[in-house]
Amino acid sequence: MIRLFVAISIPEEARLPLSMICSGPPGAKWVAPENYHLSLRFIGEVDYGMAEDIDFALSEIRAPGFSLKISGVGFFGKGEKARILWAGTEPLDPLDHLQSKVDSALVRVGVPAESRRFSPHITLARLKRPDPVRLDAYVGEHAGFRAGPFPVDRFFLYSSFLSSSGAIYTQEVEYPLSPGIF
Repeated sequence: MIRLFVAISIPEEARLPLSMICSGPPGAKWVAPENYHLSLRFIGEVDYGMAEDIDFALSEIRAPGFSLKISGVGFFGKGEKARILWAGTEPLDPLDHLQSKVDSALVRVGVPAESRRFSPHITLARLKRPDPVRLDAYVGEHAGFRAGPFPVDRFFLYSSFLSSSGAIYTQEVEYPLSPGIF
């Protein structure tokens, strides 16, 4: 069995400014900058035969490249139940189009459809018992955060290994996008 997800890698020029805003709220376990990514679709654990089918389906995707801008911060969950602190992206049709193609390709090979609406983000920290007042203050302080634009000319199939020190991500396969407007 292998644990998989599909994502866009965040380049160094965007990782550096992201890492510079990663301090503040108590209870935050910050993601290492080399692990920053924008998930297009979480798959979960599959056997190696299904992994091959997934790879083939993703290799058939044709979509144009695009430029992506990181914009603002927020969190998933409410109050003390907030669990993920994230940086968002500016709304972008080509990103939504790519995510839709990824989702459709995966459903065609038997991966269950995603029930949640796509909410493009880069996880900055996982939260444990956050102080809602300090979390709101952090988000307010960084509401104007911007990074990029940077070109997105490929996406990846990642494997994820869960260890006691956190997840270890490995880029398994790279899928190029068609030349786009950068």
